[in-house]
Amino acid sequence: MTLRWRIVALVAAATCAAAAAVGVLVHHASRDRELSQARDGARTTLERAALGYARTGGVQGSGAVLDAPGLPGGLRRLVAKGHQGTEFATGPDGPAMWAARPADGQVLSVRVDMNTAMRNISALDTNIILAGLMTTAVVLPLGVLTAERMSRRLRLAAATARRIAAGDLDARISPAARPHDEIAEISGAVDSMAAALQERLLDEQRFTADVAHELRTPLMGLVTAAELLPPGEAAGYVRDRVRVLSTLVEELLEISRLDAGAEEADLSPCPLGPVLDEAIAGTGLSARLRTGTAEDTGQPDSAEDTGQRDATDRTGQRDSADGTGPWHSADGTGPWHSADGTGPWHSADGPKVWTDPRRLTRIVANLVVNAHRHGREPVEVTVAADGRTVTVRDHGTGYPDDLLEKGPQRFRTGVRERGRGHGLGLTIAVGQAQVIGATLEFGNAPDGGAVATLRLPEEPERPELSDLPEPPEPGPIHG
Repeated sequence: MTLRWRIVALVAAATCAAAAAVGVLVHHASRDRELSQARDGARTTLERAALGYARTGGVQGSGAVLDAPGLPGGLRRLVAKGHQGTEFATGPDGPAMWAARPADGQVLSVRVDMNTAMRNISALDTNIILAGLMTTAVVLPLGVLTAERMSRRLRLAAATARRIAAGDLDARISPAARPHDEIAEISGAVDSMAAALQERLLDEQRFTADVAHELRTPLMGLVTAAELLPPGEAAGYVRDRVRVLSTLVEELLEISRLDAGAEEADLSPCPLGPVLDEAIAGTGLSARLRTGTAEDTGQPDSAEDTGQRDATDRTGQRDSADGTGPWHSADGTGPWHSADGTGPWHSADGPKVWTDPRRLTRIVANLVVNAHRHGREPVEVTVAADGRTVTVRDHGTGYPDDLLEKGPQRFRTGVRERGRGHGLGLTIAVGQAQVIGATLEFGNAPDGGAVATLRLPEEPERPELSDLPEPPEPGPIHG
């Protein structure tokens, strides 16, 4: 049960309890008053009848009766002991107040009928119940309205907190100033926390960008100096380390631009096949390029999926001298080439996606490099049947649980057995995917291996020529 309905139920229960308590109190007070008045009236009448009986020896016209047959047994026994008293009882003639006393060995009694009084009390009880229901009917909508406003404000605070947790550090609740309002205090605290967190993250981003920028100039000098070293094992090691350091600085600069939102995608329709070819070739690593179903996760759908029809290895090398190699099968054909050397996927006229080809190449290349660095071969790049979903899979130990739960984090490469690296490649891939409007998800295949799924956005609809406004007709030319 949500907080709103809990508040509504509490208001309804409190209203009903208050109405019931008031009704019980009023009922007992009214009944006691009626009984007290009837008892006093019966005693007064009995005293007058006793005086008349003492003077005249009769009770005619006094309202009293000698040895009344309907006298309650308890009152009769009390009179037999020589006492007088009163008792409320309900008999065949309805409720009545009795008063009795001894009179020369007989019982002198007075009966006061209370049918009207009890009916009035019953009517009062009914009116109290109706008043309670009416009060509940009036108060309950007000409680619903108040609870809805409180619930709406709390939901807004929760939604803003979720946006902040998702990375939208500009999200704010901006509550109105309300003194002695706990929800406003909570909202203000969330906004203050978000502002402090944003400032710290911006400081971290500025620090990363400044460090990378300041390292760039001395690094260029170091690269130049390394190239001037005489050939040898030590020189090769130095050049390799300088190249690694240069790559790290460039990745830090790229991440700083992504964090600052300075990257803008140059979206256009482009053929997917050549872009994937270029991405794989640029890595210099082998990868099997496949086409599969829309739900493909790197698992072959049938024996044909691992043959020449749907898959071929990409190693970043061009065709060999005899016209064959990783880009073509022995007869010059393959899944991306038809018998005449062309094909729907490899040609510029093949299926197209709405994306930035340079950034898409960067994403796929990072995923392939990560698969080789932290997984095991074979590495498979699969294009789903919808033509917009690209899956990169290796056959290693899979992504660590921390990455699957929290996503890629900088300078974290997961468990030790997944290899080495700076832990920036997947972070850059996620950032570039956001720039081009794509989604990048990470998972593990059931039979082992890491699976990265890139879903590219759909191409926006273009207006038909018939939908475009007609140009205005030229008007007359005045001299």
